[in-house]
Amino acid sequence: MVKPFDIEELMARIRALLRRGSPTANPTLAWGNLRLNPSTYEATYQDIPLNLTPKEFALLELLISSGRQVMSRPIIIERLWLPEETPTEEAVKTHIRTLRQKLKAANAPDDLIETVHGMGYRLKQVS
Repeated sequence: MVKPFDIEELMARIRALLRRGSPTANPTLAWGNLRLNPSTYEATYQDIPLNLTPKEFALLELLISSGRQVMSRPIIIERLWLPEETPTEEAVKTHIRTLRQKLKAANAPDDLIETVHGMGYRLKQVS
């Protein structure tokens, strides 16, 4: 980066680099029958491949990594988009909706991604 720089831009770039990580440091993430491989960008539910966009993959990765922690729409926007991008909370709702549709097509339960009303989203407890 060239000086002077904006601290928010620096923080966004650092977050982006941390999200990328190294391919060898990214183990397969699992939540019940859901599997994500960040190094190959492959996602499956009960061994059925999910055809996800990069943003949908990142969103699912964030939800799995967060466990049962509720992720609000502003937090999702902060973690998945760069500061110069200006998505609305409606964009998050749209990505959640299409992600739920793709999971449902792979026989995942309708409520795998739970909406915690007034707060955000999290994955359903694995039994």
